[in-house]
Amino acid sequence: MRMSKRARILAAAFLTLAALAIVAITSSFGKKEKEIHRIPVNLNETLTNEMSDTSVLNGFDKKVKDYMTYWGLRGASLSVMRNDSLLFSKGYGWADEKEPMTPGHILRMASVSKLITAVGIMVLEEKGLLRLDDQVFGPGGILDDSLYNAAIADSLYMKITVEDLLRHKGGFSKKGGDPMFSTRWIMSQNAWKEVPTKEQLTVLQLKRALAFEPGTFQEYSNYGYLALSMVIEKVSGMEYEDFIQEKVFHPIGCVNFKLAGNYYADKHPGEVRYYVQKDDQPVDEFNNSGRKVTRSYGGNDVSGLLGAGAWVGSTPELALLVASIDGKPEVPDLITKESVDAMTEYFDPDTYSLGWNDTKPTGEWTRTGSFAGTTALVKYFPDGECWIFIANTSTYKGPGLAKFTTELFEDLRSSFSIKFPKRNLFYKD
Repeated sequence: MRMSKRARILAAAFLTLAALAIVAITSSFGKKEKEIHRIPVNLNETLTNEMSDTSVLNGFDKKVKDYMTYWGLRGASLSVMRNDSLLFSKGYGWADEKEPMTPGHILRMASVSKLITAVGIMVLEEKGLLRLDDQVFGPGGILDDSLYNAAIADSLYMKITVEDLLRHKGGFSKKGGDPMFSTRWIMSQNAWKEVPTKEQLTVLQLKRALAFEPGTFQEYSNYGYLALSMVIEKVSGMEYEDFIQEKVFHPIGCVNFKLAGNYYADKHPGEVRYYVQKDDQPVDEFNNSGRKVTRSYGGNDVSGLLGAGAWVGSTPELALLVASIDGKPEVPDLITKESVDAMTEYFDPDTYSLGWNDTKPTGEWTRTGSFAGTTALVKYFPDGECWIFIANTSTYKGPGLAKFTTELFEDLRSSFSIKFPKRNLFYKD
C-alpha cells in the first residue's frame, strides 16, 4: 500500500527525530564518559617518583638535593603545574626513618591551611550564606552568642567583618603572645587543667582590647583564621573539617587531606615524620604536663589550629586545589571567576590577599607555611606555572626559608621549565 504524501512526510520527520535522539543520547553518553574520564585520579595512590623521571632534566635532582642538604631537610615533596596540567611530582629524601619520600605522602602545611579556609569562605559567599562585609562578633554578627557578647571588652569588635579576618585586619595583636601558640601560658594564667577549646580561646580574646580599629591596619593573625573556621561552622551548620571535605575537596577530586594530630602516634596513613633542626632542644609539652618533648611533636597544639594551620596533604593534591581556584579552564574551577579575582586582587604592598599571603599585579601569587617540623611554599607565577614545595623539617630560618625556596624555584625554572614533558598527571591517559 502506497503511503500518502502527508504520511511520508510524517514518517520522515519521525525517522529524523529518532536519529537526532540517538545522536543526542550518544552525545550525552559520550560527554558523560569524557567527564568521568577527566575526573582526577587518586593522586596519592597513583603517582610514583618514577613517573617524574628526571633523565631529560639533567641536573634537576642535584639542585634540589643540594638545597635540602644545605638546609638540613630530611625529606621534601615537590610538584610543578603549568596551566592546570601537573607536569612533575616527586619526593626527595626521607618521609620517615628508612622510608623514602614519594609524591603520595601527606605533610603538615602550616599556614597554607589558610588558603583552604579562604576557599571555604568563598564557597559560602557564592551560596549566598554570607557576605565578606558581614559583621562577625556582637549582636547581629555571625558569631552572635550570649557567652561571646558578654565577654566583649572593646566596642571595636563589632566592626570586624569576614573580610577583615581574611586580610588580617581584625585588630588582633600578637603582643603578649600568639594565643594559638601560647597554650601552656594560657592554661597557667587561668589555672586550667585542660587544653582550652576554640570557644574558650574566643572568650579570652574578646576580653582583650583590640590593637587597632578593624580594617585600618593589618597584623598577621592566626586567631583570625580560627575565628573564620568558627564562622564556617556557624554558617554551614557543619563541623569545619566536614564542610571543607564535602564542599571543597571532594568536588575537585582531592581525597586525602586531613586535619593533623599532635603526636607521631596520631599520624595518618601515608603521613610523614616531622623533624626539627639538629640543635633544637626539647621543649615543655603544650598541655602543661611537665614533660619535655620534641618541638614538632607536642610543642604546640597543632590540631587546635583548625583552619589557621592544621591541614595535612600531598603536594600534587595541593596543586589540584590551586588549579581549581586559578581562573584557568583546563581544570574546572570550584569557584567563579569573580571569586578568583577577589581572592587575588592587588591593592598595595601592605594589604594581604584573601587566603594568599601576597598577590602581585603581575599575576604572581604566594602562600607560605611554617612551624616546627614543617616548611611549605606555594608559588604561582605569571606564566601559569605553579611550584609547590613542602619539607618535613624546620630550620632556624623559620618563615624566612620561603625566600630561599623561591630562589630555588627561580633557578630551576630558568634551566628546566622548557624541558618538562607535555602531559597532565592529574588524569589518566
